[in-house]
Amino acid sequence: MAEEADDMKLVVTDKGVEAARPIRGIDHVLVGVRDLEVARETYERLGFTVSPRGRHIGWGTGNYCIMFPDDYIELLGILDPQQFTNNLNRFLETREGLLGLAFASDDVVLAERALRRAGVTPGEIHDLKRILEDPDGGEVWPRFKLLHMPPEATPGTSAFICQHLTPELVWRPEWCAHPNGAVGLIAMTSVVKDPSALAIPYAELFGFDRVRAGDGVVEVDCGGTWLRFTTAEMLGRLHPGLVGAPRLPTPWLAALRVAVDDLAGCATRLERNHMPVHWDSPRLLRVPAQAACGVLLEFAEGA
Repeated sequence: MAEEADDMKLVVTDKGVEAARPIRGIDHVLVGVRDLEVARETYERLGFTVSPRGRHIGWGTGNYCIMFPDDYIELLGILDPQQFTNNLNRFLETREGLLGLAFASDDVVLAERALRRAGVTPGEIHDLKRILEDPDGGEVWPRFKLLHMPPEATPGTSAFICQHLTPELVWRPEWCAHPNGAVGLIAMTSVVKDPSALAIPYAELFGFDRVRAGDGVVEVDCGGTWLRFTTAEMLGRLHPGLVGAPRLPTPWLAALRVAVDDLAGCATRLERNHMPVHWDSPRLLRVPAQAACGVLLEFAEGA
């Protein structure tokens, strides 16, 4: 992280699963949306390449994904409310926006064992498939393994661990190239009641050298992408665009920062597409939440 971390201090704990490396970073973040087609059009206007629509087999949900070389954004919506939606319907009754994240693992079985050795009790491992509409015609079936984390292991956000069994079906070069120059995720911000209470759980999960605590802020390096936890009162200092944000019950996910290779070029693209653009600093571009399906979306050059 950049300038906000000047007063941050490392959190020290004698526990941790760092040596086992059950989690190698953030795989993707999830954005709950009420209308998938509107969300797709919105994020295309924001300058992203959106991959074809997917449908989760056995569930009532579908998605569009915005792929980067190492991670991605998932736009998640309901296609059939009569089927299982994994509580997405309840989330959307309140708002659209960021609803959780998936950590990345190369082997969720080993991750599950490592977590248990560290005193974390995850859920069962689940197999999941989705049908992806292939632009060349027909369908392909990406496959995953999911391991849900208990709330006490990842306080401040809903999280699970994801292992991609068919990454070649979703990480295609043409889907990772974006007109706005986006190249990956930098950070996500969660609003919590007491950030200091989260420092030790995340230090035990990622290692003491990955967590920094400061005045009203805790930052976690998840492997190149950061989770930031702050209070409602401190939110405006981190994200000026969220001054006057709605007072939602904590915890809630407020903002997402994306890296681009050319910030001025990104701004030009957004303005050309008639998207509201605000410069919070010469190095930070902001799109308000109401223009990005409930996500305060920030763009910064590099990582």
